[in-house]
Amino acid sequence: MPLHRDDPKSVGGYKLVDRLGAGGMGIVYRGRARSGREVAVKVVHAQYAEDPVFRTRFRQEIEAVRKVSGAFTAPVVDADPEAVRPWMATQYVPGRSLADRLRERGPLRAAELRQLALGLVEALRDIHRAGVVHRDLKPANVLMAEDGPRVIDFGISRAAENHQTLTETGQMIGTPPFMSPEQLTDARKVGPASDVFSLGALLVYATTGRGPFDADSPYLTAYRVVHNEPVLDGIGQPFRGILERCLTKDAEGRPGLDELAREFAAALPEAAPGDLPTVTLRGDAPVVPQTRPGTLADPASTGGAGRRRRIRPLPAVTGTVGALTLGLTAYLLLGPGWAGSEATPSSASRWAALPSDWKPWQTTVFETSPLGLKQALGGEEGLLAGEPECVMHEDAVYCAGESVLPVRVDAETGKIVWRAEVAPADTVSGRYSASLLGAQRGTVLLWQSITTESAVDDPVHVLALDARTGDQLWRHKVENENLDLALSGDVVLTSDNGRTVTARSLRTGAERWTLKVPTDHYCSFMTVGAGLYAQFTPNDGQANTSQLLEVDRTDGSVRHRLKVPVTSGVVGGLDGRLVLLETNEEDAQLGEGLIYDRIALVDPKTGARTTRKLADEYGDTVTLADGTLWFTSSNGQVVAVAARTGKVLWRAHTSLEQPGEARYDARADVVYLASASGRVAALDGHKGTVLWETLPHSTSVTPGTYAPKVMFHDGALVVSIPNGTLFTLDPAHPERQPVSG
Repeated sequence: MPLHRDDPKSVGGYKLVDRLGAGGMGIVYRGRARSGREVAVKVVHAQYAEDPVFRTRFRQEIEAVRKVSGAFTAPVVDADPEAVRPWMATQYVPGRSLADRLRERGPLRAAELRQLALGLVEALRDIHRAGVVHRDLKPANVLMAEDGPRVIDFGISRAAENHQTLTETGQMIGTPPFMSPEQLTDARKVGPASDVFSLGALLVYATTGRGPFDADSPYLTAYRVVHNEPVLDGIGQPFRGILERCLTKDAEGRPGLDELAREFAAALPEAAPGDLPTVTLRGDAPVVPQTRPGTLADPASTGGAGRRRRIRPLPAVTGTVGALTLGLTAYLLLGPGWAGSEATPSSASRWAALPSDWKPWQTTVFETSPLGLKQALGGEEGLLAGEPECVMHEDAVYCAGESVLPVRVDAETGKIVWRAEVAPADTVSGRYSASLLGAQRGTVLLWQSITTESAVDDPVHVLALDARTGDQLWRHKVENENLDLALSGDVVLTSDNGRTVTARSLRTGAERWTLKVPTDHYCSFMTVGAGLYAQFTPNDGQANTSQLLEVDRTDGSVRHRLKVPVTSGVVGGLDGRLVLLETNEEDAQLGEGLIYDRIALVDPKTGARTTRKLADEYGDTVTLADGTLWFTSSNGQVVAVAARTGKVLWRAHTSLEQPGEARYDARADVVYLASASGRVAALDGHKGTVLWETLPHSTSVTPGTYAPKVMFHDGALVVSIPNGTLFTLDPAHPERQPVSG
């Protein structure tokens, strides 16, 4: 929905793009961060902002949601409960609510129901693992994203360990048709079993179109929840028996989530072609909502390798739930202790032996530093305790990000070498943001945004740090509204005014050359082989093409100029040609987000183009290496596609939740990926066979601005995850336990 005349233009540094909805609590907007990240911003109504009870509830909401993150929840990324109008920003999830889906197309069929049931079980598992009870699980609070449901709106949740609940003020918290008996009779006894009751009621409604305790008034409905048996007409066994146990009045008699996962998997059938919804599914992989056509650096580069492409967001999709993978189902059936297949002696031969004195280590970016700032900004746990982006350069890992000051970690030992003192002492808690542009030639480059108590705004600066000491080499204020800041070779690409690109020396920041940005265009840069390319994309959403320029890195002159579809983007190079991923024509005409269905190979000198149609449609995270495109989805699926032909080489299912980009080791012919909890998987590069998967390396999962990442160092794997944890693995013996960094 478009913004209203009296809506704010921005909240907390997020530019508001449009309205997503409004309710009794506040208004939800779609917002955009300077980095291009899309978020859903919930702003409290003005009349509630002065209510201390409401503020307490909202503060509880923020504290609760920050503890929760998983493949089937929408994590919080930012918040300010003390603002004049308190607000909270969560991950933007494209998709309509389950309530809308049921209104438009009626009850779910068996295959869809299986997807919903198992996804909600996994979401509740993550919620309860964080010590949180949702307390209002209902169709309106379930978003139907392409890769599975997302549970949202923890506005009336509470930390399980907090015994002083807001219900003591006499307010009833919940929605009667989906509330548990204990919510209505004694809220102090509400625990995880209450959400199991709500899950049962929700699944009855999704199956039949009516609730198990429906009545003409909410008061009579509440009475039936407490006193009557559920009405389950039309639901067959054994599914009916499972729901009956979920809906028992005795909380202790309800099944646990692990038990429910096994029983739902057994009772509900797998998807069959005849069971699919009548609407067209948009591929196997979801789209991570981003905003601009942009860069995916050459994976071989040490400067920002593997940065995600920025694309326009996929608008709300009507009524489909992405299929759960076999890997996730195995994880649910076997439980969190399942570690997958360990590397066998025969398979270990593909990996080179590490030095005899090599030992795995594990640490966090919040460990004490001997140089620079000793403790992390905001204390030992950091401002928000997580969300770093890391790059490998020579013998060290460099990390910075949302609430993470730049640090150097020794890749051999895991020891913190330095923490850069780049934030003023009066930095507002939770308002430090940084993004690494790369590290090379003894220099670490990043942009950062800081809000201080004395600042009127929060300007963006590009910083260059000495990689050895962490000392600042130079700093320059920039305007990145119309530009993806980038590092290419020894050239830093910035803008002072959003209309002109300036190339600066990496080590000194001295100006080398300038390039004008067309009016009302967004500019993104990418490095492909030895070439530097700029893509200028119109901001009006009406144009069909964008300009793609090959730029001379030494003087800024334009060597070649091409026109490419506005919804396409360069992902790398192959055989001297550029590899672009494109969308279907219908999506392009409607201005929708990039759901790839074609590969284009383009000669940058002549513009000659060869286009191949993909066997399916893909989105989310893509990596190009060794002539293969690897697409990873948030449900753990990996698809390998030949870049020359568009042919699917293999499709693999892992149990990893929210994995980052796939990383390919050509010597061992292995594809690696890591999850938000620190699970790591290794797959055979040619067959897609899962060689091994590890257990999680972290007990806490932070909703990350940056994805988990696998890096290589002297034959070992170095892995970073969003909560600030770093660890190493021997790929031949992933079961070896790390020592503390």
